[in-house]
Amino acid sequence: MDALTTNSAETDPNRGWFTPPERETDSHQRTADGGESEIPSRSPAAIRPVGRAAARKQRAQQQADQQEQEQAQERAQEQADHRADQPPDRQTPPPAAAPISAPEPAPARIADPAPAAAPSRSTFEAAPASAASPDALLIRRTMAEIGPVADRTTGYFYALLFIRHPELRELFPAAMDAQRDRILKALLTAAEHIDNTETLVEYLTNLGRGHRKYGTQPEHYPAVGEALIGALSRYAAAVWDPLTEAAWVRAYTVISQVMIDAAAADERHAPPWWQAEIVSHEPRTQDIAVVTVRPDQPYPFLAGQYTSLETPWWPRVWRHYSFASAPRSDGLLSFHVKAVPAGWVSNALVHRARPGDVIRLGPPAGSMVVDHTTDSGLLCVGGGTGIAPIKALVEDVVEHGRKRSVEVFYGARHDHDLYDLDTMLRMQEEHSWLSVRPVVADTPSSSLSGPLPDIVRQYGPWEAYDAYLSGPPGMIRSSMDALVGGGMPSHRIRHDALEELVAAGD
Repeated sequence: MDALTTNSAETDPNRGWFTPPERETDSHQRTADGGESEIPSRSPAAIRPVGRAAARKQRAQQQADQQEQEQAQERAQEQADHRADQPPDRQTPPPAAAPISAPEPAPARIADPAPAAAPSRSTFEAAPASAASPDALLIRRTMAEIGPVADRTTGYFYALLFIRHPELRELFPAAMDAQRDRILKALLTAAEHIDNTETLVEYLTNLGRGHRKYGTQPEHYPAVGEALIGALSRYAAAVWDPLTEAAWVRAYTVISQVMIDAAAADERHAPPWWQAEIVSHEPRTQDIAVVTVRPDQPYPFLAGQYTSLETPWWPRVWRHYSFASAPRSDGLLSFHVKAVPAGWVSNALVHRARPGDVIRLGPPAGSMVVDHTTDSGLLCVGGGTGIAPIKALVEDVVEHGRKRSVEVFYGARHDHDLYDLDTMLRMQEEHSWLSVRPVVADTPSSSLSGPLPDIVRQYGPWEAYDAYLSGPPGMIRSSMDALVGGGMPSHRIRHDALEELVAAGD
């Protein structure tokens, strides 16, 4: 597919900022393998949307302003009504059978950025200011400016997108609120780290692959780019100038080009999604079930990775779940799912799904995989259903046949929440190199008691181990801090991207 460039709109009055051109020569391509691009520089005048009538732009902005104000009032009223109707400690998920209508334009995203590569916090960091490029400095200045008004920026972004391009509405789920800021957050994250080429390309490559399941095409990227620039220019007006605008145009061109190239490459050997029949549904607790599915065609993945799932009851709503086993000879895939309050997908999978139902799978993603070229020990920390990928990693070590020390800390709030402890203890009995320690946070029990990160730190030091962290984002952050504080190098700590995990539990 054609790669996006910054060819000047002045040469064609029908083109906008990011209109895909005809195929350019290789000197103007950004390749998915991280090769240097030669994106032509542009003057401030050239990045103005001269292909759009001024009147249309003004009407769109006025409509977006009005929509944003109306939606803010509606959301505030809905939240107040909801709080009045619900107990203070629990929310009720929306009824699974009834379609949900949303005001137009609703806060949403063109496509879920998941599944994305899972760069850990230690590897996905911006370059220090002294080493940052001029574009990166301008982008970070913009990010700092919109930080206090992030919600308003998000709402305005989607208002512009749907007013100017109403045909894109069909790419979104009926109710947008559950996914309101994912694409914008992903774009802003990528732009902020524009100097971190290697990790950024990996991240964007997986974003581009993941977008295929939504039917996203190259021609959709210009619309998103124009809405992005429109929202940023409005809410970062105090620091916005032609140089800043040009920096964002260049950054978005690179971002979209990598994603488009990655999607085109993936299209040659993989489908946009897999159909998968549920063959087993095993309740473990009142709100946790182990769901096993059979894909309609081979599904390649690595132990420790995750995918996104879509149920037939909530079309176009995707949620991330880790594989609960290493690749199996029978091709079956298992997932540990916990139903959470107001969780559409999780409640459907736990309480409604049955054998014979068909769900859809996105492509696999994630870099929390075992390095089998070393003999380093593995420190595996799993909280709640985060034990699922930990179990897969242990199975992966077993299958490779190399004995190496594996220390597993399995944490939960209460004893009864250790739903897969028997499985882990059986594996411990079968393999002398494996140690499993259950940890309960709140109540005294036969297990270790206390905060999981503190218990892990007490059993250190862990400098000679590679750490694998899986569970709620807060647990991962605190475990990361505890391990680094205890002397473990941060580059030896692996976990899925925290921004992806925030949306993984519903």
